[in-house]
Amino acid sequence: MPLIKVNLLKGRSPEERNKILDCIHEAVVGAFHVPPADRYQILTEHEKSHVRAEDTGLGLSRSDRLVIIEVISRARSADDKQAFYRLVASRLSDACAIDPADVVVSIVENGDADWSFGLGRAQFVTGELR
Repeated sequence: MPLIKVNLLKGRSPEERNKILDCIHEAVVGAFHVPPADRYQILTEHEKSHVRAEDTGLGLSRSDRLVIIEVISRARSADDKQAFYRLVASRLSDACAIDPADVVVSIVENGDADWSFGLGRAQFVTGELR
């Protein structure tokens, strides 16, 4: 936890896709202080014609190396979110040569009762997880 959905344009190698997932996970662990084994990621590839990500008036140029990351998580502090944005952009830039302008992130918060990790229970509510 959190659940990370990664959206890419088609055309990357399996090695690059894995490295992108690893970099994002490193940022999650670093910014949100979750255990390294706490990893939930879904990667989806899209045809270029199926994605629009324009600059929102910031003067950003997007390329075919675009990475759109959706984070579904329990509440996080503004500082932790800012740290995540910085870490994920930095790691993707350093390890995958992805321009930080090509990294788009959205965080959606939910509560303890919104998570079941299996067995038909909400483990944050039952106290099995904290």
